[in-house]
Order: sequence, then structure tokens, then C-alpha cells
Amino acid sequence: HDALAKSAGVPLYKLLGGKQVAIPSYNSCGGSIIPPAEAAKEARELLSEHGGFNHVKVRLGRSSLAEDIAALKAIREAVGPDVQLSTDFNQALPSTSAYDACQAVDDIGLTWIEEPVVFDDYDTQARLAAKLRTPLQIGETWWHWRTAKRAIEMRASDYIMPDILRIGGVTGWMRVARIAEQNAVPFSSHLSPEFSSHVLAATPTRHWLEFMDWGQDLLLDPVVPAKGMARPGEKPGAGIAFNETALAKLVVSA
Repeated sequence: HDALAKSAGVPLYKLLGGKQVAIPSYNSCGGSIIPPAEAAKEARELLSEHGGFNHVKVRLGRSSLAEDIAALKAIREAVGPDVQLSTDFNQALPSTSAYDACQAVDDIGLTWIEEPVVFDDYDTQARLAAKLRTPLQIGETWWHWRTAKRAIEMRASDYIMPDILRIGGVTGWMRVARIAEQNAVPFSSHLSPEFSSHVLAATPTRHWLEFMDWGQDLLLDPVVPAKGMARPGEKPGAGIAFNETALAKLVVSA
């Protein structure tokens, strides 16, 4: 798809029928498993980057649920009531206790609870989605569009966030986008903000772009949100070009 868009001389999003739109983006560069006061400080710093975000993700999974709740409350107090907070359990909860853990954070005003249990436990996820007030977010570990279809049809979550590198590239992503549109499911991205911004711009139920700056020093023209909004690049294709000077510094001779 990158090659097709380049040969046509258009950005990838335009090849896919998308438009040059500003996509809401949240800062997912932090969220370390650290004490409450440090977590609150980190959240304020993340929100202040690139002209200001209004949404940040918090990782959960401390030695006790009480510590996780303390960290969430400290962050909420530090950033105020208007900032959106999402949480990610990274599949850490046993299915037998997942509801109790999620219910304990269900009244903190979260934007979503992400991957509370192992990714393919759709029965548990469906029960959680039905019972919790906070929306459930899953999808980053789907490896095929048919997996996404099954989870969506089972109502295993309120929101989805496939990974462009895992779901089957552009073809798999766009197939899931059609299924999400048919079921009115909000569709966010996981990692790879440069490529993800293009496919999100062509996704009818696009929701949030996950912003990570992990590889930006290696790119010539990385996607950088401005005041919490990101746009796909205008160069032909996906617009990804590597910074050869930066890469040369990382070469290790045999």
C-alpha cells in the first residue's frame, strides 16, 4: 500500500479514501509502575509535552490493587477533573478476580480500562464490558481480522485498538474498520503513530491515536501531535523515511 500510494503520488490516507483530518491523540510515553507521588508528577509532565495533551495513559499492576488505586487517585488530584485518564492492566488480572479489580476503579472517571485479562479470553471480557460503567478497550494483540470480527460480534469490548503491524497490515486494518463501522465500535490505534495516522484517517469510527515517541529520533519526518491533535503526513505513501545520520551512529561493527 505504501508503494501503491507512492506510485500514485498521493499520501496513503488519500489512497484509502480518507481525508486530511486532525486525530485526537493521547500521550502513552510514560505510565510507569512507580509510587503515587512520582506517577502524578510523570502524568503532569506528559500532559505538558508538545503544546499540551488532554489524555494520558496510566499502567496498572503494582503489588496490590490498593497501590494502583492510590496512584490513580494521586494522578487524578494532580491533573484535575477535566483530563482524560486511561488505564492498562496489560492482561495481568486472573479471570476469577478481574471484575472485582475493575469495579474498584470503575468510579474514578476513566476513559477506558484496557486489556484486564489475557487477550483471547473473550467470554470474560464480554462479561466485564456488560457489567462495568467504564468502557473496556482491547485489540492490540489481535493477529488477524477474523479474530477482531469474533471479538466484536461477541461484544467483548466497548472500544478496539488493533496494531497495524499485527492485524494484517493495511488490508487487515481496513477489513476491521468496516466491521467496526457496521457495529458502531470506536476504533483507536496501538503504537506506530506515523503509519497509524494514515489508516485512522480512513477509518469511519476513528477514536484515538496512541502517541509514542520511541522511534522518532530515527525518522526524518515523524508524526508529532500539536495540542493533543495529530495529522497524517502529506508526502506520497506512508511518509516514513529513516534518518540515515541517526542510524549510522547506532551501527556496531563486527
